[in-house]
Amino acid sequence: MNEAQTKIAIVTGAGSGIGRAVALELARGGWSLTLAGRRTEALEETAALTKSDDVLCVRTDVAVQEDVAALFAATRDRFGRLDLLFNNAGTFGPGGVPLDELPYEAWRHVVDTNLNGAFLCAQAAFRQMKGQSPQGGRIINNGSISAQVPRPHSIAYTATKHAMTGLTKSLSLDGRPYRIATSQIDIGNAATDMTEQMQRGILQANGQLAAEPAMDVADVARTVRHMAELPLEANVQFATVMATNMPFIGRG
Repeated sequence: MNEAQTKIAIVTGAGSGIGRAVALELARGGWSLTLAGRRTEALEETAALTKSDDVLCVRTDVAVQEDVAALFAATRDRFGRLDLLFNNAGTFGPGGVPLDELPYEAWRHVVDTNLNGAFLCAQAAFRQMKGQSPQGGRIINNGSISAQVPRPHSIAYTATKHAMTGLTKSLSLDGRPYRIATSQIDIGNAATDMTEQMQRGILQANGQLAAEPAMDVADVARTVRHMAELPLEANVQFATVMATNMPFIGRG
């Protein structure tokens, strides 16, 4: 991208893992960035790694409506428009807890972050993209392969990621008149702090523990950038990016 074509992106959950990797990849492509997350220090570390001066850090809890409003207002004030939301912030919650022992508060925390937070960010992006000139933009939701199949003892995470698919489809349909394209990327076993346990050994559907292979998170980031840089007349509606040999095909 040259300077005249600079695009503006918000990346949520940008302080680590997939969010950080995507932010770095977009920066390499010349994007201007707003980095959102709950830990200011981590966001600033990501910003430094981009080696770009065109990065804004906004401490944000996506489950808090006022935080989300402030995030999008800060982006609009700094950059004037929004071309991409990578709707990435999420939590596994207390993974591995049997369904009948899962505290309701834990369920609510996962739903508030993964689903309600994703909705609040998508709604704010939709409003901005619909109202700006030129009109339009792109939303990419991080679904996870748990949007397709569950792991044992993961009911809260799995339910929210299945719901993300419905969110993606509704956004895609409702965005058509306004040149707003919405995609979903379902990721399996990218090597991050959140998936470190999987490489050591994690419960399988047959009740056994097994270590699972992982892939470089940079491979995910390159896929997101490809999706982001398509013209708005084209859309990767759903993409699955996974470690080739992970137990997903044939899981269970």
